[in-house]
Amino acid sequence: MSGPERITLAMTGASGAQYGLRLLDCLVREEREVHFLISKAAQLVLATETDVSLPPKPMMMQAFLTEYTGAAAGQIRVYGKEDWMSSVASGSGSPAAMVVVPCSTGTLSAIATGACNNLIERAADVTLKERRQLILVPREAPYSSIHLENMLKLSNMGAVILPASPGFYHQPQTIDDLIDFVVARILNLLNIPQDMLPRWGEHHLSADE
Repeated sequence: MSGPERITLAMTGASGAQYGLRLLDCLVREEREVHFLISKAAQLVLATETDVSLPPKPMMMQAFLTEYTGAAAGQIRVYGKEDWMSSVASGSGSPAAMVVVPCSTGTLSAIATGACNNLIERAADVTLKERRQLILVPREAPYSSIHLENMLKLSNMGAVILPASPGFYHQPQTIDDLIDFVVARILNLLNIPQDMLPRWGEHHLSADE
């Protein structure tokens, strides 16, 4: 199996909840263990942008997402925002990679300054201090100088800043195609197989063919 077997997936209150849901589905399909975190703002955005309304309690949410994605029992683990005893809160037990998608600029700022006011921020802090893979997917327009400075600071710390900016060279036909573009880039960074988007040049035909 290529790529990490255990991944922390966090969703925060920026627009683009579909990216997080689609990534969760792909990780489940690739048989990864997903440690799932979601802010209250993200739950509101999710209900606004999709037809998915998550239950309020972590265990209920875990059961819902397990059924929604077709995951195996225990494959998705959901934690509350102050579950400090969870594995993602400690460097000794946290997964090898973490993705925050979508990542609000407020969460971006908190991670950049080392704030640990909730489990999402703590999990990201742990990922950075342990020199593990942290992928942040901001969705905001335009960016302020503060946003850009925070992104640069985090990039210098080793985080990957992957804006939710889909490309168009694959000639997308639907919104799902645009979502898949960004999710495919995340999976590529995680070194997890994906068949949603060909890598640049894979299907290139030379002039002689």
